[in-house]
Amino acid sequence: MSGASLRLVEGGSLVDQAVHAVRTHIRANDMKVGDTLPSEGHFATELGVSRPVLREAFGALAALRLIDVGNGRRARVAAIDGSVMATSLDHAVATAQISMVQIWDVRRTLELRTAELAAIERSDDEARTIVGLAEAMGAAGTDVDALTRHDIAFHQAIAQAGRNMLFLQIIRSFAPMMVHAVPAAWATRTTARQRTAVLAHHHDLARAIADREPKAAIAAMNTHFVASIGDLFARRESGI
Repeated sequence: MSGASLRLVEGGSLVDQAVHAVRTHIRANDMKVGDTLPSEGHFATELGVSRPVLREAFGALAALRLIDVGNGRRARVAAIDGSVMATSLDHAVATAQISMVQIWDVRRTLELRTAELAAIERSDDEARTIVGLAEAMGAAGTDVDALTRHDIAFHQAIAQAGRNMLFLQIIRSFAPMMVHAVPAAWATRTTARQRTAVLAHHHDLARAIADREPKAAIAAMNTHFVASIGDLFARRESGI
């Protein structure tokens, strides 16, 4: 689409219409991540609106992580970013539109598939990373903050190894909730035996992926979830 063909559409505020026009420009010109967009001034002139309108439109697009702006350079097409989804999920939980049990139920369903894909698609380097993160969790000892970081990275590395970018971004969107959920779950493991068992589940999962055993990876991920959050589902099923 050339600049001359840009136009506003009916409905919504001028900012909303400008946002739509910029997104249409990206699609129509088959722009890819990192490609540079025309300036705010260019869009303002072509659309017949003020620069402040385009500045606000660019700000809205940046907030949605659809474009990257700043550092004195022209705006660029942004890469997919799970942080927007994370904010939406956090808001939904805070306003009681969905529950943590529902989120973890979805997460378990998704991660059974990511484990399977990782066992099929992973590279040797990715397998080493996944195994290394499982070992790092065990080495964290009583440092729950370190254990939480490694646990979050562990699940994201599995999703990464599965070669499905959407799965990866959804798993990343769970990270802010895991920052709170992992320490809370770990606090319920009051004996060394219980904590050793949880770490063993991660090792079993990592080894199944490294050994390219999809069925074993699915089983290990399911066991991990049952052991980690089974009490949440038990409460749901009992109506508590």
